[in-house]
Amino acid sequence: MTARPMPGVKGVLFDLDGTLFDHRGAADAAIIAWVTAHSPGHPRLDEVPALWAGLEAVYLAMWQAGECSAQEQRRRRLRALCQELAVPAPGDLDAAYADFGERYRQGWIAYPDAAGAVAELGGFALGVLTNGVLPMQEAKVRTIGLADLVGPVLTGEVLGGHFKPSPASYTGAAAALGLAPEQVLLVGDDVINDVTGPAATGMRSVWLDRLGVEPPPAGFPRITSLTELPRLLR
Repeated sequence: MTARPMPGVKGVLFDLDGTLFDHRGAADAAIIAWVTAHSPGHPRLDEVPALWAGLEAVYLAMWQAGECSAQEQRRRRLRALCQELAVPAPGDLDAAYADFGERYRQGWIAYPDAAGAVAELGGFALGVLTNGVLPMQEAKVRTIGLADLVGPVLTGEVLGGHFKPSPASYTGAAAALGLAPEQVLLVGDDVINDVTGPAATGMRSVWLDRLGVEPPPAGFPRITSLTELPRLLR
């Protein structure tokens, strides 16, 4: 669906990973480097990024559901990857994950279209709505140079334990901006969390389709770059 102007929008919420921040690029490079260091010449190295991304989705969901702590889901995720690759799991999983984490942080960058697009939205209440761990997500926003532009970083940890796509995450995030859900636009790359999920609360949404690999959600506007967003809102 072609994106059309959206009158009445007073606030914009951005997803972070995959929208403002190139999470996949940083995570893929980091886990390849980690496996290479711990199991040189592993024959399944090309599969590692996809395996890690799949495990990330599974174990982050466990943490968000309250089944384990953030640190424990990291341990479980790393242990599961080692099991899948048939390599010994490190004795100190926390230290091993910290090693991965340091490699991950070295790749933190904003998408090239992020800063300029956000800077053009003067006059709108802005915020970030993300399902990641709060301290890490705040650190990402600072590192990629957007901390003075995008407003508060809102996660389930500050929204009463409600993560996307829980309706309470969207209503809580809108309230944090001092707005009603129908006055807010959510921009993100995840069809469920960022596009169809907000609709249940009256919040509007735009799908950021950077990769063009998923079928578009019916009835929702789509953009391919954040550079299209200011024009949509003016």
